[in-house]
Amino acid sequence: MPRINLLPWREEQRKQRRQEFVVGILAALVFAGLLALATRWQMNSMIEAQNRRNDYLKAEIAELDKQIAEILDLEQRRDRLKSRIQVIEQLERSRPEIVHVFDQLVKTLPDGVYLTGVKQTNRRLTLKGVAQSSTRVASYMRNIDASEWLAEPSLDILETKGSADGGAEFTLQAVQENPQLPSNSDEQVAAR
Repeated sequence: MPRINLLPWREEQRKQRRQEFVVGILAALVFAGLLALATRWQMNSMIEAQNRRNDYLKAEIAELDKQIAEILDLEQRRDRLKSRIQVIEQLERSRPEIVHVFDQLVKTLPDGVYLTGVKQTNRRLTLKGVAQSSTRVASYMRNIDASEWLAEPSLDILETKGSADGGAEFTLQAVQENPQLPSNSDEQVAAR
């Protein structure tokens, strides 16, 4: 029987398998490296894209904040203008009132009563004067109460002098009204 030496063939086959194994490992390492690089590149591109979106959103938010500030400023200006318009309208409505008030002060003043001072605070009038007697002051208060432009007379001070003419100094309060404006009574209550 002939002898065949199979050892070198097996040895070559083992070397070849080792080489294939090493090449396979190197190929797997290269593939894993390429996969890692590709993943990293993709992540970086996704992060950059998100950063660009964030920057765009920040710019849009800043623009909207400017617009909101402008809108708030315009609303404040509108409110100031509305309040000015209301004041002007109120002045327009009340412009003829003072003429009627002075007219009523003269019409309600009975004989023997003289005014020395008139002071107005909001819609409240403070009337100071001199009367020949306290009954004339009472008559003046009744006349004020009957007036359509003056109301709610109240006597603050009545000092009778001991002089020969028997005069009396008085201070009384009255409220100015406007019968031409029916809704004015709510404003008068608020003004008091």
